[in-house]
Amino acid sequence: MSGFARDTKYYGDRLVYEPLASKWGRYHSTHCGCGQDWLTAHAIPAGFTVIPRGNTGYYGLVGPGLTEGVDESALTANALWEAVTGKPGTQTWNESVQVTCRSPEAEAKRKAANDEHYGRIREESAKRKAVAKKEPATAAQLKYLTSLVEKVGKERFDAEFVKVVKGTGIKPRAPRERTTTAAKRLTKAAAHKLIGALVQP
Repeated sequence: MSGFARDTKYYGDRLVYEPLASKWGRYHSTHCGCGQDWLTAHAIPAGFTVIPRGNTGYYGLVGPGLTEGVDESALTANALWEAVTGKPGTQTWNESVQVTCRSPEAEAKRKAANDEHYGRIREESAKRKAVAKKEPATAAQLKYLTSLVEKVGKERFDAEFVKVVKGTGIKPRAPRERTTTAAKRLTKAAAHKLIGALVQP
């Protein structure tokens, strides 16, 4: 989300405006429509300077009327709006400044929060994969596999089937076993892998 910020790690002691590129690109397209990049064609020529946020791909903007020569208790993005759209800004509300504390304690707390957040995501992903390894293949998967066999042939099906079921406890297709019958023995996860293998050229 776009907004004003102070972050000593990336910007030193400077107040910056961190723009959400997609949002400002949309504003520019709607109100200007010149087809150029809003940042290089309008913001920079208007006197705004880009300050990269490390190697993250994000950045902050500084410049007159936005972060320079302004009352920090009454911040708006009107100056940038006018530069990018060519129209006077109409923002009547004031924005606050997001200050990021970089003390060792704050960094440790942030790291712990991130570890917990992404730890939950990894745990939930592992649970979904574990369930998929036990759940039988869905009707939609079986139907799609049937259509793929008609396209790639039984020999290709058998070769990929053997690779997919290796180490799963699922036996390869028997010589006289129908491909549809063999496919029904697949788990949801195995069927997903087999489909992925068969659609490859």
